[in-house]
Amino acid sequence: IAILTRRGWTLAVAESLTGGWVCGALVSIPGSSDVVRGGVVAYTVDAKRTLLGLGEDVLSFGVVSEQVAGAMAQAVARMLGADVGIATTGVAGPAAHEGAPVGRVCLGVWSAGASRTWTVDLVGDRDAIRAASVDAVLEGARELLG
Repeated sequence: IAILTRRGWTLAVAESLTGGWVCGALVSIPGSSDVVRGGVVAYTVDAKRTLLGLGEDVLSFGVVSEQVAGAMAQAVARMLGADVGIATTGVAGPAAHEGAPVGRVCLGVWSAGASRTWTVDLVGDRDAIRAASVDAVLEGARELLG
């Protein structure tokens, strides 16, 4: 929030496995209303398609992919008129999804000047994986934008 405030930038969030936890973590910080534009929870493939406008060219990589995470981040930023978009997609469990193991999480940060996607393999139960995903995407955004 401090980095975005200093730059005069805004942020939008697209979430899948974290189900709103990233946006919730951000808005718990005083001053967030100056920079957080909003968030979209696109949990299913169809929601990623209809809410974020992801096409089959991107979705064909599988929803647990860096390509989808990057496209989600860019789409939500454009959709909500933000300078920065961040996104989470992955498998929190209890079972693998589309061949991706439990704990595989793909993250994305997008801005007009710099973008990053990366994959982390996390361990723990559903809540631990989701919480670690929030920490990972916010730390990645801080590193990229800081």
